Amino acid sequence: MSYFQHYALAFMALHSHLLSRVTGIDSTESQTKVLHLNKNDARCSDDRHFYINTTKKNNLSCSKTTENLHSLDVLEISSKRLLAAFPLDPVRENSVRTVKNCVFSVAQPTPLKGPLKVAAVSKEVLEDILDWDVSAAETDDFIHFLSGGKLLPGSIPLAHRYGGHQFGVWAGQLGDGRAHLLGEYINRHGERWEIQLKGSGKTPYSRNGDGRAVIRSSVREFLCSEVMHYLGIPTSRAASLIVSNEVVWRDQFYNGHVKKEKGAIVARVAKSWFRIGSLEILASFGEIDLLRKLLNFVIDEHFPSVHASESDKYLDFFSRVVTDTANLIALWMSVGFAHGVCNTDNFSLLSITIDYGPFGFMESYNPNFVPNTSDDEGRYKIGNQANTGMYNLDKLREALNPVLDTSQQLSAMQILKGYPDIYNKRFQELFKSKLGFLGEDAGDAYLIAYLLKLMEDTQADFTMTFRLLSEISVQQLQDQSIPQEFWALQDLASHKLFSDWVPMYLLRLKRNASDSDKERRKRMKRINPRYILRNWMAESAVRKAERSDFSEVHLLQRVLSAPFQKQTEAEEAGYASRPPSWAEDLRVSCSS
Repeated sequence: MSYFQHYALAFMALHSHLLSRVTGIDSTESQTKVLHLNKNDARCSDDRHFYINTTKKNNLSCSKTTENLHSLDVLEISSKRLLAAFPLDPVRENSVRTVKNCVFSVAQPTPLKGPLKVAAVSKEVLEDILDWDVSAAETDDFIHFLSGGKLLPGSIPLAHRYGGHQFGVWAGQLGDGRAHLLGEYINRHGERWEIQLKGSGKTPYSRNGDGRAVIRSSVREFLCSEVMHYLGIPTSRAASLIVSNEVVWRDQFYNGHVKKEKGAIVARVAKSWFRIGSLEILASFGEIDLLRKLLNFVIDEHFPSVHASESDKYLDFFSRVVTDTANLIALWMSVGFAHGVCNTDNFSLLSITIDYGPFGFMESYNPNFVPNTSDDEGRYKIGNQANTGMYNLDKLREALNPVLDTSQQLSAMQILKGYPDIYNKRFQELFKSKLGFLGEDAGDAYLIAYLLKLMEDTQADFTMTFRLLSEISVQQLQDQSIPQEFWALQDLASHKLFSDWVPMYLLRLKRNASDSDKERRKRMKRINPRYILRNWMAESAVRKAERSDFSEVHLLQRVLSAPFQKQTEAEEAGYASRPPSWAEDLRVSCSS
């Protein structure tokens, strides 16, 4: 058996067995004010976001105008539904403490100290999700509302209580240590979105933190949550980035070098911010009635395929989360995304990507790529994300045990054992599409594994290898006539066995039914991005932003909103070129 056959078998084993031992898976400085606004009610129903489970609540009327708001005068958000659903922390102060028997604590945001600046907004989030015309971002109400300085009627700011396993160890109570949920908004499509501020001050869950976020991490989160959406990956969204001159002290690499940075707040939206740790904390503290109540709420609101009256509804819920998590991580892998901190408190129950910290998009293909310098052991390296997903799902299973009978507990273990096959199937589907394959072929997994090994050996760029395979013609590959500008393929072609892989790949393409080279390239360019948020691109934007120059933040917004389309300004900026030499020394940590 050849070296590459050994590698291919090992690769397929990695993505087929994963963890078979399921049972052994280890502006103003004043106090927050209230804006007194007029109210508006009914919304229309039309959920266009394919990756988010639609709500079961479809009894909303369609009387709301389709015109976007130019001010916040008629905006209605509310915390009532969440307050009615769960018991509230009886202590109404932001002192750090152990909290029990609740899901939320009331916590007032601490406004950023002025002067404040709206550094960036997402036009799509404002207009398509929140029904605001982008011009609303120019108003004082906007900047004060989304920097924690003022509240709208109906908004009671909440901090969520949750726990989590961090780097494989139970960390106990965690919670929203610097985030405030302002309330829910129902838009003209009938979609219900939760608006949350990140970096808006201390809460009962701040532990030793100051409740703030800095420009450096806020720019990265704002940009990445948006590019992930445009890449077609389930994610929370970013509405705005507001910056200040407020001094925030950070030891970026935990090496004793504390430095002065500037504070910022990102306004984020999601259908729900509940995560695996939301259930873990309740199970850990023995709050079983509240665990059941939270589960029923999540199922009723976000899992329409799960019948609330069924005795096995918690099993059905678990099965859905297992499938959706496998799908999410396969999607991450398909674009070379490493989350960086895959703790259970960062894994959404809706299987969307949340909590962007020390993430990274892999450049040179390397299964051991670790974006987070704080991850000394490489626990969350890109090649281990699928295994980490299974570990986290096992912690979810353990949190569900108190509401399952003995038979159901055994069934949950069997459901989890199906995770590797679900993940592997989705992984193969995605990578087959990335290579332009149609239909089924027994040798596809081998061809994928062979290519990845060539890429690993030559340190070929992950994104551009697949993209340039989408752009090069079959004739050029046959002749092995690779243009100079196809730099990633030039690197790949330096491998002595590249000439063995190409004929096998071309033969497989010939087996595509009713296909042409033109159609193959068009199809592949729709799934293989030309642009991603490379670490050096984000760092370049951050360095300028720290000097109050947000031009590159805006450039990246424009480019990354169409990552599959070749763009002149992106090419001129070098976003599809070899990364600059200084990029090799960049590091990202959990400090934010």
